[in-house]
Amino acid sequence: QVRLVESGGGLVQAGGSLRLSCAASGLTFGTTTVGWFRQAPGKEREFVGTMSRSGSRTFYADSVKGRFTISRDNGKNTLYLQMNSLKPDDTAIYYCAADHTYSYFLTRENEYSYWGQGTQVSVSS
Repeated sequence: QVRLVESGGGLVQAGGSLRLSCAASGLTFGTTTVGWFRQAPGKEREFVGTMSRSGSRTFYADSVKGRFTISRDNGKNTLYLQMNSLKPDDTAIYYCAADHTYSYFLTRENEYSYWGQGTQVSVSS
């Protein structure tokens, strides 16, 4: 059974930082392209960023480029999202996702087979 479990969310002041983790099990993590999405209250879920299987390539949404960094440790079956210079607009539930594919990047929800349950990030002004 595939499981993706996010952690690390919380409440932070604007300008602060958080690091989210996503622990994967039940799949060969190193053969998956991974991504982060978020869903703010009253809005649709949106793409944040994606990383290739080896971790050599990343692609981010314009709204987070330069502030957020995705990394992965395939030996630990874990994906990370480092979030710096947080803004109130970053408040959302953050989800990790994974899929077995040879594509470097996956930017649409329907391209992912596996999802975590989400972790809440709240940024106060």
